[in-house]
Amino acid sequence: MKEKQIIMAVSEKEEELLAAIRNYNKSFPDGYPQLLFYAQMLFDNMLRQPYE
Repeated sequence: MKEKQIIMAVSEKEEELLAAIRNYNKSFPDGYPQLLFYAQMLFDNMLRQPYE
């Protein structure tokens, strides 16, 4: 099944988070634990700050 694609504006931080998630998913199942840690860190940092 082909995934639906949408176009939307994102901030640089959001783009970095999406790229980190995609890179982690591409590395699975061999995986790189530091990629998961990095994506989680980006996500946590975005939650701690007021969303603009």
